[in-house]
Amino acid sequence: MSDKLYIILSRIFSVHISEISDTSGPENIERWDSFNALVLIDELESEFDIKFTVDEITDVLTVADIKRHLKNHGVSLDG
Repeated sequence: MSDKLYIILSRIFSVHISEISDTSGPENIERWDSFNALVLIDELESEFDIKFTVDEITDVLTVADIKRHLKNHGVSLDG
């Protein structure tokens, strides 16, 4: 399932999957801007059938944050 997350991130931010890690975020992914962050949230909500709160959305600064919030919504990111 983590692969699915990385594929989504890769597609939205136009980066190769190998360039994505738990520490990836707006500081090191050029296309991770406010617009693409909203596109990402929409895509994640659709793909995993969840709804993030405003607090969760504003808390996301890295891929690790996304994983944490997905797990809090019951999404398994293990293989």
